[in-house]
Parts: sequence; structure tokens; C-alpha cells
Amino acid sequence: MGVAISKPETSDLEYAADEETRPDQLPVETAVDLKSHSDDELLGLIASDREDAFQALVERHIDRGYAVAYRILQNGPDAEDVVQDAFLQVWTRRDVWQSGRAKFSTWLFRVVSNRCIDLLRKPKAETVDELPELEDGSINQSQDLERQEATEQLERAMMKLPDQQRVALVFSYNESMSNGEIAEIMDTTVSAVESLLKRGRQKLRHILKKQGADILTAFTNS
Repeated sequence: MGVAISKPETSDLEYAADEETRPDQLPVETAVDLKSHSDDELLGLIASDREDAFQALVERHIDRGYAVAYRILQNGPDAEDVVQDAFLQVWTRRDVWQSGRAKFSTWLFRVVSNRCIDLLRKPKAETVDELPELEDGSINQSQDLERQEATEQLERAMMKLPDQQRVALVFSYNESMSNGEIAEIMDTTVSAVESLLKRGRQKLRHILKKQGADILTAFTNS
């Protein structure tokens, strides 16, 4: 996944000062040290303009953020923009983050899913995605093609669901989240999430049945 978060522009950060002129200054944590920090600890460092802490937070969460955005949007460039916007909010609003109010991952998924819904509700010209080519030497090209077609059918069916149902299903199926976690991200109740998931599954089955898609066979056939 090729999402790149631009390095925030700052000047004369405290941790870049010459240690010889500041003998009392503690050594800066290395990248390995920062990886052991919790999200809240990294956010505290980011509030002090620590670019290295910002980069560590990005590296920790960007893959899952992009995966969620892509599964909701089914559009790579838009998913990249959504995730980049979310992380840039972290940097530009670094001085107002209140530690302990919510898990950072919860905040990130909420921002990403809400932004995805905003994009989905905007009229957009249709685009044709290029299908990846199968390797010439593959022994199971026919089986791979069946799985690819089944995946595409499922993705197209997911895109026909109402926005909230699709978001709930992505978090439940693809991210294996509990209904309580989904409710927190979507800022709603557990019962509301249960209803979204139930109606989403029913509609998904109806769409796939109408299309005559036998997805289970494609994924279990050996």
C-alpha cells in the first residue's frame, strides 16, 4: 500500500538542539524506543512538535486505516486521500488532543468512515478498475480466476448496501471487531449496530442471490 504522509514542516525542534550546548538535555528516543510507546504517549510527544513520534504513529496505524477506507470506497486513490487527511488532522490539531477521551484507533476509524461516507454521497463519474493479471506459470489459474470474480461480485454487492450498513459490515467482517467496538466508532448503540449488521447481511444475501453468485463455492473449491 503506497500511501505517503507528507512530513510536517516545522523549524528548530527542541530535540534537534546541539547536546554540547545543552548538556542537561536527555537523549532523544530512537525509532525502536518510540515503537514501544503507547498511542497516548506518542500523541503527547506529537503535541510537543515531535515529528518522529508522528511518523511512528502513522506507521503503526496507516495500513489498517487504508484497508478500511478501501473496503468502504473500493477506490485506491480516494482511500489514500481519506487516510492522509485523517493523519494530517492529527498533526494540525496536535495541541488540542485530549488523552484518555478515546482510543486513537477508535478516533481514526471514526474519521475515516465518516469521510468515506461523505465521498460516497457525492456524485462521481464512474471509473473502470484494471484487473490484476494472473501469473503465466500458475497451475491454478482457473481457480484463481473464479476466486477473483467471486471477490469482485462480493465487492460490487457491498457497494450496493446503504452506507451505514456497509461500514458496519466492513468493521465486523474485515476488521473482526465486536459490536461494542463498532458502536463506539460509529457513535451509536450496540443494538443499532446489531440492526445494521442484520439488515446488511439480509440485503447482501438478496443481492448475491439475485445475481446468481455462488461465492461460497468459489472460495471453498479446492
